[in-house]
Amino acid sequence: MRAVALGGGHGLQASLAALRRLTDDVTAVVTVADDGGSSGRLRRELGLLPPGDLRKALAALSDSDADGRLWATVFEHRFGGSGALAGHAVGNLLMAGLLEVLGDPVEVLDRACRLLGVRGRVLPMSTVPLDMAADVVGLDSDPEAVRTIRGQVAIASTPGRVKQVRLHANGTEPPAACAEAVRAVEEADLVLLGPGSWFTSVLPHLLVPELHEALVGTSAQRVVVLNLIPQPGETAGFSPEQHLDVLSQHAPRLRVDAVLADADSVPTPDRLRAAAAGMGARTLLDTIADPGVAGRHDPQALAASLQAALERRTDQWR
Repeated sequence: MRAVALGGGHGLQASLAALRRLTDDVTAVVTVADDGGSSGRLRRELGLLPPGDLRKALAALSDSDADGRLWATVFEHRFGGSGALAGHAVGNLLMAGLLEVLGDPVEVLDRACRLLGVRGRVLPMSTVPLDMAADVVGLDSDPEAVRTIRGQVAIASTPGRVKQVRLHANGTEPPAACAEAVRAVEEADLVLLGPGSWFTSVLPHLLVPELHEALVGTSAQRVVVLNLIPQPGETAGFSPEQHLDVLSQHAPRLRVDAVLADADSVPTPDRLRAAAAGMGARTLLDTIADPGVAGRHDPQALAASLQAALERRTDQWR
């Protein structure tokens, strides 16, 4: 089975950890609009793709043998102290060096995959760094006044309510998709959207025109995995069905085969079912939360639910 997961950060790591239990042919398509932390510093100083989310995807797909675990640990290690390296992850620096030497982000990631023994592939959604802007309400005395917030970190942490997000490259140019990422979506058997930061990790893939068209046109099973809890700033106060409404607003032609959510995270299942049906999807409610870590999915449970969704066994649908 050829599986593709789209997203970024910890949400994408959860998807990848689940998918690698189902197949070795996993491709991660990763957001490249990060402008904070180590990634933001490298992006501003060197003009390179922000490597942080790409690094996390590589670590999530790394080989489980001793060498693979060691390299994954090294990639994720951050320098401490207060010097120039403080806060930088080793993997970020290594990929930044490879990008300067090789120039081609896809080649860099393919070489990093071989180094970590990755089963599958990690690709950027675009081969150039992208900038994000959002229309936000609730920041002024007039609750309906719209303000533009720029930058992924600012959008993710805004106290207002995000209404719409946009992507661009090099100031005003529309974002161009990574050709290999588009091909992966077109040829996939399963495409996964979510979980993750809804406006800054999940929706951006729908804002890249070629990737949008690939997602709309692919013959793959398209599954949306909802978050366990609303994210402060981005989706504070959102119900599960509101996440789907936002998805539909940004991609009206997108049809979905299944919506997967944790049963304890859905207070009104009928409303979620109705919203999912509006996108052509059925709703699977299951226990997929990690009981030991609040707000995190359990990879094994998520893998089992995804398998049930693919098999479309009617006894698994509630």
